[in-house]
Amino acid sequence: MRTLMKRCFLAFEAYENKPNEEAKVSIQKGVNEAFSKIDKAVKRGVLHRNNGANQKSRLHAALKRAVEPKQDT
Repeated sequence: MRTLMKRCFLAFEAYENKPNEEAKVSIQKGVNEAFSKIDKAVKRGVLHRNNGANQKSRLHAALKRAVEPKQDT
């Protein structure tokens, strides 16, 4: 699970540096795999449900920062 999360964070960083459709598809696939793995770990009792929710929230926030355009204030 940690490996999947690290791969997601690296993919987010790569997308920020060079955004393209292929990278976006890769990001979405990685996030789906990580969410699935987290849900399975919670279901089996490996992770507490709050810990799983926290990890998913962390991934989603990083995804949002990487994909959405930055706004100047």
